[in-house]
Amino acid sequence: MKKAISLYGVSLAKQLAFTAVFAALCCVGTLLITIPLPASGFFNTGDVFVLLSGWFLGPLYGAVAAAVGSALADVIAGWAIYAPATFVVKGVDALLAYTVCALLKKLIKKETLDFLPRALSAVVGEAFMVLGYFLFETVLYGFVGAAPNVVGNVLQGVCCLLLATVLVSALRPVKAVRQFFPLLAAEKK
Repeated sequence: MKKAISLYGVSLAKQLAFTAVFAALCCVGTLLITIPLPASGFFNTGDVFVLLSGWFLGPLYGAVAAAVGSALADVIAGWAIYAPATFVVKGVDALLAYTVCALLKKLIKKETLDFLPRALSAVVGEAFMVLGYFLFETVLYGFVGAAPNVVGNVLQGVCCLLLATVLVSALRPVKAVRQFFPLLAAEKK
């Protein structure tokens, strides 16, 4: 009998299924609450799932889930012009969330402080999101057209990083969650 291909201790089939689920969560999270921003685009809660994608799925699958789900939401919401930028920005956001968290977890080994590397990694990821959209909108609308959305994007980033940190802190201790997502369990070592 052949052994199944696995990454992070999860079979490739399960990893792809979880990636699809998180992509769907990113899409729905983006579309569920949408508040138009002053110049263009909209405030949404999709970044909660972008951050969770990185933390739960790792750098590769988390980035793919965040990129695909968030870009799909832009297309569905009628902001297709943003989809390519969103694909890159949200993919890198999830990648940064995982990578910075993993690096900080090596420095902060105390289990009770698990929220700290997550919150700090989310700040880095969300700061990239704000910068990425500002640069993209500067190309589209010029500096004056892009500037008003910075405040909305910062507010979105702060709200989503707080929600994501609370959610992962609540879900991480659950044994079944750690079994499905070995990266969360591996971080305990």
